[in-house]
Amino acid sequence: MTRSSPASDTRPVETQTSYDAIVVGAGFAGLYALYCLRRMGFSARAFEAGGDVGVTWYWNRYPGARCDVESLQYSYSFSEELDQEWRWTEKYAPQPEILAYANHVAERFDLRRDIRFDTRVTAATFDDKEATWTIETDRGDRVAARFCLMAVGCLSAANRPPFDGMADFKGAIYHTGEWPHDGVDFTGLRVGVIGTGSSAIQSIPIIAEQAKTLTVFQRTPNYSVPAHNAPLDPAYERSVKADYPAFRARARSRPTGFYFPFNAEPALKATPQERQRQYEQFWARGGLPFLGAYGDLLFDKKANDTIADFARAKIRSIVKDPATAELLCPDNVFGCKRLCVDTGYFDTFNKPHVKLVDVSKTPIERFTADGIVVAGTLHPLDAVVCATGFAAMTGSFDKIRITGRAGLTLAEKWRAGPRTYLGLASAGFPNLFMITGPGSPSVLASMIQSIEQHVDWMVDCMAHMRDVGARTVEPLVDDEDKWVEHVNEVAQVSLRSTCSSWYVGANVPGRPRVFMPYIGGFPVYVTKCNEVMDAGYQGFVFDGARASNTPPQIRLTQRWHVPIDSDVISPAMLAARRVPVV
Repeated sequence: MTRSSPASDTRPVETQTSYDAIVVGAGFAGLYALYCLRRMGFSARAFEAGGDVGVTWYWNRYPGARCDVESLQYSYSFSEELDQEWRWTEKYAPQPEILAYANHVAERFDLRRDIRFDTRVTAATFDDKEATWTIETDRGDRVAARFCLMAVGCLSAANRPPFDGMADFKGAIYHTGEWPHDGVDFTGLRVGVIGTGSSAIQSIPIIAEQAKTLTVFQRTPNYSVPAHNAPLDPAYERSVKADYPAFRARARSRPTGFYFPFNAEPALKATPQERQRQYEQFWARGGLPFLGAYGDLLFDKKANDTIADFARAKIRSIVKDPATAELLCPDNVFGCKRLCVDTGYFDTFNKPHVKLVDVSKTPIERFTADGIVVAGTLHPLDAVVCATGFAAMTGSFDKIRITGRAGLTLAEKWRAGPRTYLGLASAGFPNLFMITGPGSPSVLASMIQSIEQHVDWMVDCMAHMRDVGARTVEPLVDDEDKWVEHVNEVAQVSLRSTCSSWYVGANVPGRPRVFMPYIGGFPVYVTKCNEVMDAGYQGFVFDGARASNTPPQIRLTQRWHVPIDSDVISPAMLAARRVPVV
């Protein structure tokens, strides 16, 4: 169990205090933001709702939680010393090890002294006259800052469907994104799991090992590829660490921002026998790289049909009961939703005490004191796990009342869907930066690399403002509109925009259906950010600058001049490069 901030319950409330910057959140984004702000001479305070650092990995402690990006790539790249000293033990790091890494970073760079834990930011209000933000918390803090950096995470606001009768249920109800820190023992219990997304697919095999019975309530089946996780190969680790910067650079040149074997050839150009061999080879490797078997799988429906057919055949070959196997076979585009990575998920349904209940046509009616009712049938349960995901991308912003110029709230501006320029900022909200915000690659790229690139850009922008005496910066409405249009236009090139997923907010009733991440590829996006900066922050307006046309001094962002790997250029990347933004 992670330590809690020792003085979290007794610390004095902060009022009438001002900083250069307030950071909201102390996960990987918040930690790196603090590090960079200090490095550039800015005073900063971070507020974190949890009892310690880590955010995603602090709260998501459900059984089987682990990263689906390989350990050697799911890590910071800003410190060569950190790269060399940290040792990962597995190919895909489990939650406790990732949390230990976050703790190590916080300790190594002495970041905790600027963080206030067990403190949730409730409001951020911009003062037009003073050009400052006032930040309020649930602990009574009220502090001022010129800048506000939102490090709230893309998958941090748990989605808890309000089923009828939940208060009547006699057993415990858990959410995978808010797991008890002391763990849960399901031994001898009748357990129900609602959902078959990533957290369910990771946790179900482990819960099944403990539970007396396990009932899985599935609305939409998901594709999943075996992880083939294993202890990290020492020889491979040495080869990467021998030239880590080159390995990072190679990864950044890829559309996803992380490196894996990729075959750019079109699937339909191969014979059925060749495709079968190729898919078997990539399936044996496992993990997200399975989508790299051919270059057109996310852009040509006929090509996608071939990999979807292969994956469904795998499910049918694993699950012995034909009816259950068919229920577990998705009928949508392969990779349209975030591809899941598992260890023994489908095989779990061969266990005699595990049952799958289809709630696609007959949804869950209600909870009772003794279980869950579906189609008039009571399923007796002692405990329920809601693996129902998150209000992705914007849910964490919704929890904070953010008020910009002239009393405009961010919730009101984003009522029809989020609007940002480069996913970095939103017009009408000066000096408010969004780390991996909607309209940036974020969840479609290597998350920590996306975080580092965003923070470097933001802090360089702040330093430039200090150089030229600018009071505020914010996007121009016209440029923001063009970016939103560009994000939507590029999304249409990919099959990922064709299905109901959390990428478009479809998992939360009432949310607008907008494809939120930028699908044009990590290196294309980085190039666009660099072009904006090199052109004197084109698309942004500075207020009060002594010399607004002064070229910026590139500081942190100098390591983000990313070449595009010409061997893996996708149709979305081509579209992103072709479609003008300004």
